[in-house]
Amino acid sequence: MGAGMAQLEGYYFSAALSCTFLVSCLLFSAFSRALREPYMDEIFHLPQAQRYCEGHFSLSQWDPKITTLPGLYLLSVGVVKPATWIFGWSEHVVCSIGMLRFVNLLFSVGNFYLLYLLFRKVQPRHKAASSIQRILSTLTLAVFPTLYFFNFLYYTEAGSLFFTLFSYLMCLYGNHKTSALLGFCGFMFRQTNIIWAVFCAGNVVAQKLTEAWKTELQKKKEERLPPVKGPFSEFRKILQFLLAYSMSWKNLSMLFLLTWPYLLLAFMFCVFVIVNGGIVIGDRSSHEACLHFPQLFYFFSFTLFFSFPHLLSPSKVKTFLRLVWKRRIHFFVITLVSVFLVWKFTYVHQYLLADNRHYTFYVWKRVFQRYEIVRYLLVPVYIFAGWSIADSLKSKSIFWNLMFFVCLFSVTVPQKLLEFRYFILPYVIYRLNIPLPPTSKLLCELGCYAIVNFLTFYIFLNKTFQWSDSQDIQRFMW
Repeated sequence: MGAGMAQLEGYYFSAALSCTFLVSCLLFSAFSRALREPYMDEIFHLPQAQRYCEGHFSLSQWDPKITTLPGLYLLSVGVVKPATWIFGWSEHVVCSIGMLRFVNLLFSVGNFYLLYLLFRKVQPRHKAASSIQRILSTLTLAVFPTLYFFNFLYYTEAGSLFFTLFSYLMCLYGNHKTSALLGFCGFMFRQTNIIWAVFCAGNVVAQKLTEAWKTELQKKKEERLPPVKGPFSEFRKILQFLLAYSMSWKNLSMLFLLTWPYLLLAFMFCVFVIVNGGIVIGDRSSHEACLHFPQLFYFFSFTLFFSFPHLLSPSKVKTFLRLVWKRRIHFFVITLVSVFLVWKFTYVHQYLLADNRHYTFYVWKRVFQRYEIVRYLLVPVYIFAGWSIADSLKSKSIFWNLMFFVCLFSVTVPQKLLEFRYFILPYVIYRLNIPLPPTSKLLCELGCYAIVNFLTFYIFLNKTFQWSDSQDIQRFMW
């Protein structure tokens, strides 16, 4: 029976992947017909990849406007160049815009498979309905609107996600050298992916801390020690445990032996930052790091919007309101701090105000800029979203949660520009780790994603416009 169920799940998975790839190919064809020339950031990425494709790898051929490392271009050349020798195609065809964009479509297939493997590894498999839930979850995340859109353009998103997910998968299987190597590949696509290599190391540390914490709790239970009471008693106990754990040379040496590949990668990153004079290469003027705390609130809202079947329900709202009333002093302090962070640390990037091709431009202009009070009125929504996200991760250990939120903070807060694609990776990592939702909620989520994707693609391909000082066709996008 078990073998039969596994075989059936394999059929379902193959059908889901094949149908998704077929739809993606049809959309890719529509994109290719509509976009004959590079669009948006492609005006930097495509010519650089074509120079690499022609064998021009010198630094003098590098476009200074590009801010990421050349991982996308190097891998693209490795994928498309063999077609010259295998099929006898000319370099003009092999290095064409369509062929280079198709590399991301191949990455999307890899991402689909990796998401499925991660769901199999992360989620428990003792439930009878888990097979269909895993496949539906995989399909839903594979067509996650902000991610799915960039599969059809020559951007770094698909490749960045591929190597980060692959690294995470190898980490979960205990192959940490391979995980760190794949983390390096992810770093070559986007420098901030170093945070997710640290996340993999933190995953290992969190696992060991959880094991030691359970042993500690069992020991105290057997000794029948009186429980420590007080508003921050749990926090104090965990802090005392962490201090005691970190004072043990045996514990530290064990963690070092487990995580040294990631530590080596982190050391290489530090050397890169010192030599390069910063994280960003090329044009740094528009990518300066800052303490943009509201970015965390924007991510919470983004996650609440796209995961509303799992995070938003009347029962959840009632539970939250009861908790607020029960701990009203705590929530009052959190609200005051959040209002202060919005007041003092809201930054508006010049790109956000200048580029009317992005949805964020209209969100900011028509809501936040027109009614400044909205920034503060939304604070309760931010707090609810943050609580709901944390509540959905309560099946994970306290140490895993601590590690995840530190990484989330590190990858979002330093970004001055509000752009939804920066939220893709933390959202996918989050969504992978919540318990498998019921099939009805997954179908609701998938249906909503399908509607959003349809509207996004329809608007991008059909609702074009022009700027008064340019003859180029402009399109709306994420």
